Amino acid sequence: MQETVTYPQCRIVPMRLLSPDTTKRLLEKIVRVPAIRRILLNGQNIPLTVPYGPARGTENKTNLRKTIEIAGNTVDLHVLVGTITLEIEDKTVIEQIRAICDDFFVDFPCSVQEGRFMKSQPSLVDYAKYGPQADPSVIGLVDPKRKEKPSFIHPLGDRVCGGCEL
Repeated sequence: MQETVTYPQCRIVPMRLLSPDTTKRLLEKIVRVPAIRRILLNGQNIPLTVPYGPARGTENKTNLRKTIEIAGNTVDLHVLVGTITLEIEDKTVIEQIRAICDDFFVDFPCSVQEGRFMKSQPSLVDYAKYGPQADPSVIGLVDPKRKEKPSFIHPLGDRVCGGCEL
């Protein structure tokens, strides 16, 4: 069995949901910070079809579901981002992230929290979805109901892999 290393993590929590354009501008600043291992975006899902009401089943015509490009990687953004979780190699990077957020969020507040927000060891769901030789970069990021593969953003092209096939 592989030995797992526990890396520091932080979470950016803006007081509003972020649009795709705002998310793109923020991520372009964040990916320039060295020593970021993984980035997880969480938020309110934007469905392809209207899930309820009189228009149920019809196409959801919105400009909030977009494909954005970050550090040369294409990401299909299908959520209004509510939190951005980062796994980093060095705890001193958190102050750089906090400084970026302080400069970026001028119209509404944001908090940067330190703690454990992503799993660092494979769970049963990770094993069932990807098998015993799962890529460590996807551990803890598995949604068992999701049909699509996860998208990866690797900063400044050091491990370029946008929308990898696993």
